[in-house]
Amino acid sequence: MSWLVRVDHITYACAEGMIEKWAWFHIEVEGGTLVTQIDDVDPDNPKSSMKLWCIDYGAFGIALVEGIDRSDKSQVSLFVERHGDHSVQHVAYDTSNLDSFMERLQQHNFDVLGEPISKKDGFGILKQLFCKGYSDLSPSETQFAEYVQRPRSIKEELEVTFSQQAGKGFYRQIEEATAKGSTTTFTNFSAKPSSWQPPEVAPPLSGSYATEDRLYEEQEVNGIKK
Repeated sequence: MSWLVRVDHITYACAEGMIEKWAWFHIEVEGGTLVTQIDDVDPDNPKSSMKLWCIDYGAFGIALVEGIDRSDKSQVSLFVERHGDHSVQHVAYDTSNLDSFMERLQQHNFDVLGEPISKKDGFGILKQLFCKGYSDLSPSETQFAEYVQRPRSIKEELEVTFSQQAGKGFYRQIEEATAKGSTTTFTNFSAKPSSWQPPEVAPPLSGSYATEDRLYEEQEVNGIKK
């Protein structure tokens, strides 16, 4: 059974002054649609905040974040210093049941950042779960996973997910973990049996390779090389 439905969105951390340039690339070159532009997700935070711009491609989204430094350096600024401009901060995966999947993670000794965040607005309920980092770097500097469960309507998904409340919630969780100096990681392979072997290779579940082949054929017809 697959617990993951699809990639929900990919979040890129942008260097100071670069969010507009990368938005231009994702919109004008790649063909995405700007669906959210929040220039300060946490304006009442005296320490720091971030910008959040979100771009829709139909089947998934891209989020661009850029740090806003105040009395402290933003966690996004620290991430960019470590990994560089337009580096992947996290990938979010849509789950079939977030609560059950969280229990599964914990049964296998994987560590999450905090309790799931549940929000309700005019479009329904969104649940988000942020995990601890893949490495033992500071929470502000490490890459991590996000898991979500959302309404199934595409319009509802976009408007609920990419909200100021959602951006503020995830920013505050990382900020609190950084302040505590926590460097424990998400990854823990103690539940993996020593005898485990990869299963036999199986056909793709979604037929995505066939879709990709059709895309290549269309590109060749239009004179676009692979």
